[in-house]
Amino acid sequence: MFTHALTRLPGENFAEGLTTVNLGQPDYTLIQQQHRNYRQVLLSLGLDVLVLPAEPSYTDAYFVEDPAILTPKIAVLTRPGAPSRRGEELSLQPFIAYYRPVFHIQPPGTLDGGDVLQVENHFFIGLSERTNHDGAAQLASFLVGAGHTSETVPVAAGLHLKSSVSYVGDNTLLLAPDMAEYPGFASFKHLILDKDEQYAANTLFINGCLIMPMGFPQTHIRLSTLGRKIIELDVSEARKMDGGLSCMSLRF
Repeated sequence: MFTHALTRLPGENFAEGLTTVNLGQPDYTLIQQQHRNYRQVLLSLGLDVLVLPAEPSYTDAYFVEDPAILTPKIAVLTRPGAPSRRGEELSLQPFIAYYRPVFHIQPPGTLDGGDVLQVENHFFIGLSERTNHDGAAQLASFLVGAGHTSETVPVAAGLHLKSSVSYVGDNTLLLAPDMAEYPGFASFKHLILDKDEQYAANTLFINGCLIMPMGFPQTHIRLSTLGRKIIELDVSEARKMDGGLSCMSLRF
C-alpha cells in the first residue's frame, strides 16, 4: 500500500532533455496539463503527493524515479548513467531523508531508478546503458542489508528495465516479448504485449489500481482480465522525452 508520492514539475526547458526517439517537438503547455492530471490520479488513489519545483539546471529532473529508489525501509540516491543528470539526486536528498535512511551509489557505479523493478520484497535490477554491474552490486548490498532480495536482469532493448516489464499484481508481469524468456520471470504469470504496444509495458500498479498510458487497446484488453480498475493517462509529451508513467514519481 503506497501512502506518498514525490514528484517534480517539468521546467520550461524540458524539451532540451535527453531523448532517443523522434516523435515530434514536445509542448510545454501540454506536459504541464498531463503532469497535473497524473498528480490528480495519484491523489485520487489516496497518496499524499509532494510537488517539488522545477529544476531548470537539470532538464530531465521531473523524471524523479531515476535519481532515487525508495524501498519500505531505505532510500538509495543513485548515480545516474547519463552524466548530464548527475546532481539531480542531491536535490532530492533533503526530502527523502525525512522518510528513510539514505544510502549513496558511488563511482564507478552507475544506476538509474528506471532499471529497478520491485515485486513485493524482491528487486529486479536491469543492466542497461544507464546501469552498470558495479552500480547494481552496490544496490544489491544495500537491499540485502535492509532484508530485501535482488537479482540482475540484462536489458536487451529499451532505455530501462521498466521500459519492458511491469508488475501488475497477482503474481503477474506485463512484458515486452523479448523479456518473456528471462529465467527469473518464469515463476510469474505473463501478459505479453503486442510488438506495436510495447510502450505500454510501463504501467503502474498502485493501491489495487492499474494506471496505463492511453492509446494501447490490446494492452487494455489483457489488463482487463485481472479484474482491476484501469485508468488511462495521456503521457505523449513525456514519451517524446523517453519517459513514461513510472518515471514521473517516487511512490512509497
